[in-house]
Amino acid sequence: MAFEAGPEPTLGEELARHRRRRGLTGRQLGEIVAMSQAKISRIETGTGTTEPDDVGVIARALDLGEDEARRLVARAVVRMQNRMTDWRMTGSGLVRNQERMAELEAATTTYRVFQPVMIHGLLQTSEYARAVMSKFDLAMFGYGAVAEAVSARMRRQEVLTGGRKRFHFLLAEGALANLLCPAAVMLSQIERLRTAARQDNIEIGVVPFGCQWAVPPMHGFDILDDQCVEIDLLNTGLTTQGSADIKIYRDAFDVLWEQAAEDLDGLLDHYVERLLELARPARRATAS
Repeated sequence: MAFEAGPEPTLGEELARHRRRRGLTGRQLGEIVAMSQAKISRIETGTGTTEPDDVGVIARALDLGEDEARRLVARAVVRMQNRMTDWRMTGSGLVRNQERMAELEAATTTYRVFQPVMIHGLLQTSEYARAVMSKFDLAMFGYGAVAEAVSARMRRQEVLTGGRKRFHFLLAEGALANLLCPAAVMLSQIERLRTAARQDNIEIGVVPFGCQWAVPPMHGFDILDDQCVEIDLLNTGLTTQGSADIKIYRDAFDVLWEQAAEDLDGLLDHYVERLLELARPARRATAS
């Protein structure tokens, strides 16, 4: 009769098993490694973050040997990489996130982006960026934070001129249709897209209306060198370096890229005509 192997014990379960073999309680182990009993319990149950350094201290205190200690530390590192990190925007955070993204982009060679509802920050005009950022809760961010964040976003765009970097921007057509700014501002934004698409290191694709989506366009995301994914949500963002997560998003991007319209200029021309119609009443009202 063949027996199936049970599931691999978690990192915390391994540490707890080694502790019990030494005849130690969680409190006793905590006293040895200068950690609270509550912290030992969280590590063993996998609740919250398990720092690799803490795992190394515990493993060596349990006399597991250097090879075993390094193996357990490596498991903790992988666990951290597979965890999604949540960052939340505040007034200063709005600016800091632009600086954080600039640092990531500077270290990235191949950049893949999907945006279902708006133009990506690296392609935005300053007027469009200001309009978008102003839609956020100004009671949280403040007008000064928005202005500073717009300037930081414009500085980020310098990365587009680096010849060795490649950028693949994928939009849903809704990003062209959604009026997050006045029509006149959107007209300039459309021309910005057209200009960017002519750069040798930039590709822009648009998934058109009427297309049967292969993957639901639930939110935007950025894939950096297939090493990191940045995920956009309304009130926060998530970062993951987990290989399984990255594969999911890269596969989704590749499938959606195949659905992009072939005639980008024709699609942009359509929206120029639409926006000119929308802008005319405003121009007549200004003239009168």
